[in-house]
Amino acid sequence: MASYSQEDDEQFRNEFSTSYVDAFPKDFVYGPDDPEGELGSHYPSDQKPKILLMGLRRSGKSSIQKVVFHKMSPNETLFLESTNKIVTGDISNSSFVQFKILDFPGQIDFFEPSFDSEKIFGGQGALVFVIDAQDDYMEALQRLHQTVLRAYKVNPNLHFEVFIHKVDGLSDDIKIETQRDIHQKANDDLCDAGMEQIHLSYYLTSIYDHSIFEAFSKVVQKLIPQLPTLENLLNIFISNSGIEKAFLFDVLSKIYIATDSSPVDMQSYELCCDMIDVVIDISNIYGVKEEGEQVAFDRESSSLIKLNNATILYLHEVNRYLALVCILREDNFDRQGLIDYNFLCFRKGIQDVFEVRNKLLQQASLHHSTPPSNLLHGTPPSTHLHGTPPSNHLQANHTNGPAAP
Repeated sequence: MASYSQEDDEQFRNEFSTSYVDAFPKDFVYGPDDPEGELGSHYPSDQKPKILLMGLRRSGKSSIQKVVFHKMSPNETLFLESTNKIVTGDISNSSFVQFKILDFPGQIDFFEPSFDSEKIFGGQGALVFVIDAQDDYMEALQRLHQTVLRAYKVNPNLHFEVFIHKVDGLSDDIKIETQRDIHQKANDDLCDAGMEQIHLSYYLTSIYDHSIFEAFSKVVQKLIPQLPTLENLLNIFISNSGIEKAFLFDVLSKIYIATDSSPVDMQSYELCCDMIDVVIDISNIYGVKEEGEQVAFDRESSSLIKLNNATILYLHEVNRYLALVCILREDNFDRQGLIDYNFLCFRKGIQDVFEVRNKLLQQASLHHSTPPSNLLHGTPPSTHLHGTPPSNHLQANHTNGPAAP
């Protein structure tokens, strides 16, 4: 563990107790509330979930944050300086992706009694511990064990995630062996401490491919209490539209906040991410941006890409920051009107989810209390969200059935 002076210690303690460092450049914004007023409410600041990025020095924490949320190219991260302060970013767009992300310096021991553990680990959120897979990770495992035990004592409801990072330079066999070794050692340490009830999730990640986005998607999904409802809506949509796979994406970060119940194929996810990049790039060149907008992405945004294997990628805008990306066979696209009609019903269902969530958040804010339990741990109290939306019903693609309007 790197040493630091008492003066550095005092400076760090003062910075943490007073304010955070703003991680976002001034021209990077997830945007104001939706101008049409359909999705315009946010979590109160003291109730917003948070993601804690922890790990040893040079493990790649800052690079992860910059690549996923700041659109920085992986090669540019080579010139990032080591983090020596707690850096926070406020991810607050008008979609379900709303949380704080805190990047902790790896060289400082913040487990001293003088640091406020309640402030660090309290509240709803996830602890992401990053381990450099290309380095000797024994010290990292020891720090992981200490961190998890301390955090669990303060907040048993935290989600504990382990990113086995920088695996791009490893062969597939070494990746699997490294993950197995870290998994076994970390779990054995918890068992020896009598803390078998603590669950750690493991991900192989790299900023040079889509694995870091996929891993962050899994983490963010755990912070979305409406996830079962979103998955149910997606299942209804694809089953009635002849679609094989569908993702609900946060456009700016390429995190998918929900997908249907079928397994996620990494290649399909990468195709969808690439499609979003193509749509955004073309929109920025030929589209018209309104003042204050970062990308030309609006209610009319959609895209259709036909691949040479008879597969179609179909993208539709849900709101300014959400997009539905579907994968289907070309044979099932002969009734595009049906799919478009069902999409309108799906979008209406998403808006209903937002409306229920916003009402609950407003009630919680007025009473200066934590959100109601059905907001944090279950689906919104609306009966139609477990089936088709009430005003429009999804139509199935029957061969002899009537065509959709």
